[in-house]
Amino acid sequence: MDVNRRDFSKGMALAGLVGALDFRSLFADSSNPKITIDKIDIYPVLYPMVMRFKFFEGPVSGTGRPSVIIKITGSDGTVGWGQSVPIPRWSGETLEGSVACLHNYLIPVLIGKDVFDLEGIHHAMEKEIAPDFSTTYPITKAGVDIALHDLMGKALKKNVAELWGKTTPDEMTISWTLNPVTLDDVPGLIQKGRDRGFENFNVKISPDPKVDLELCKMVKKAVPDGFLWADANCGYDVDTALDMAPKLADVGVAVFEGPLHPDYISGWQKLVKQGALPIIMDEGCVTPLDVEEFIGLKMLNGISEKPSRCGGLTSLVAQIELLQKNDMLVLGSGLTDPDLSLAASLITFGAFGVKHPCALNGPQFLGTSVLKEPFIVKGGKLPVPKGYGLGVEVDEDKVVELSAQTWKG
Repeated sequence: MDVNRRDFSKGMALAGLVGALDFRSLFADSSNPKITIDKIDIYPVLYPMVMRFKFFEGPVSGTGRPSVIIKITGSDGTVGWGQSVPIPRWSGETLEGSVACLHNYLIPVLIGKDVFDLEGIHHAMEKEIAPDFSTTYPITKAGVDIALHDLMGKALKKNVAELWGKTTPDEMTISWTLNPVTLDDVPGLIQKGRDRGFENFNVKISPDPKVDLELCKMVKKAVPDGFLWADANCGYDVDTALDMAPKLADVGVAVFEGPLHPDYISGWQKLVKQGALPIIMDEGCVTPLDVEEFIGLKMLNGISEKPSRCGGLTSLVAQIELLQKNDMLVLGSGLTDPDLSLAASLITFGAFGVKHPCALNGPQFLGTSVLKEPFIVKGGKLPVPKGYGLGVEVDEDKVVELSAQTWKG
């Protein structure tokens, strides 16, 4: 493969979005002068956990949910907030690595850049931290991209969805995540979700097929009309996945996410051809080029989308439009997103009409917020922010305090 095919603008061009995502033309119609990046501040934090989640167990991440809160100040004083959400047990990015990547590599090349030139900014980040198979440090870069969208929206006095010419619903239905240690934990965890108004559940499965099937049976029996979404996080081998797909379908699972590591191309193709369940990818779908290739190889029926995995909203929008163009499923998901990353997800999934309950479990597992008005789940739904930019207001004192209390780097 020609290495130039990994160029950001070419990846966007596959989705026909380079022009659509050039917001400079929108800003040129306003009375404001050009805005450049004047300053970038970063605040590493650990959000305290209120429930066990297997991806945040360990000697370091077990103390909380790692995040880097990013503040970008424009030359006119406008401020945009974003959030990187590294998770080493899911990806190759750590909190310490994200801090070093931002401080030593990305921030120096971004100062002075035109805020509205997303193509140029992503190209600069890709040049400084070059792609290998796909985009490197996408979770870290996503925080920059989200902050820029927030800043652009505030500068134009528009919600991020309006930058895309979209509107959003008032609220989005979300699901409750189950990752029990043993099956004995399941009834209590289901009830905890039901007590908070949840009717839809996503479950973490693999590596034990017998336990996985029993877990799904228990959930479906307790909530027969709910949307049941099984995510193996690439935990099966090909033969096990092919055996499990029809069994999961028989017990009422609606979609089968991440059955295999994305390298098992022929295995994914066999699962799609089998047709027992919609086969959903997540890991591996980093750029629009990745998605375009996987669609062409008939490896998927849809994608569990998240801005953090694919380097931010710029790539996310391109991926969603590719999926919709090819009549494939778009599911809304996340990486236990707090605050700003959660706001970005809600706006995007609402703007692009995601129909199924979104697996956005930050409010389920996290014990604090840096927003002046934190997100509150009501009846299994979250409000979609309507204000300028990301539509949420950051309490900077809380950011500074949380970083001072939890970051020891």
